[in-house]
Amino acid sequence: MKSYILWDHDGVLVDTEPWYFEATRRHIEPLGVDLRLADYLADMAVGRAAWDRARELGATDAQIAAGRRARNVDYQRHLREENIEIAGVIEVLEILARRFAMAIVTTAKKDDFELIHRHRNIAPHMDFVLANGDYPRSKPAPDPYQAALARFGAEPHEAIVVEDSERGLRSAIAAGIDCVVVASEFVRGQDFSRARYRIDSLAELPVLLASL
Repeated sequence: MKSYILWDHDGVLVDTEPWYFEATRRHIEPLGVDLRLADYLADMAVGRAAWDRARELGATDAQIAAGRRARNVDYQRHLREENIEIAGVIEVLEILARRFAMAIVTTAKKDDFELIHRHRNIAPHMDFVLANGDYPRSKPAPDPYQAALARFGAEPHEAIVVEDSERGLRSAIAAGIDCVVVASEFVRGQDFSRARYRIDSLAELPVLLASL
């Protein structure tokens, strides 16, 4: 019996991933990296930073730090200006909050998360949020989801993870938790063969969970 839902954030609850990539691509380019989406996603799946590519080309720590700062500013501009809504999210959360305890488990930076949710009604459906800095290692390590289980006092078999990326799937599997992967055009082509369940849209999730 599942009693807890552990939600990924970017790509599942808000459509932010393309803008993070675009900001990274734009500000890593001056360091000699022509960042292609396929390479970015391959790095992401194994927890490798795109900036390691710049370091391998001779970029200094100071140059990389400056590039990251500029990327972060640019990304927050996108968060303020672009439409990052995913249709149907609130309706699904309202349905599932009646039956499940829920938390967001994200690698997002806390200031980005706060900006995203300043005028949205997603976080109030959650018991808590774990973001970057709330656990020792980021996805694909199991630490984020293990931390969420510990916070709930739950066992892995009592929870289910909702993810959209291979990195998140690897994290859930490493923590011993069943994972539902929601189809995402941005990460299409990643390896989801180890997902316990796969759905085409979040709207399918309440029906799936009702059958478990």
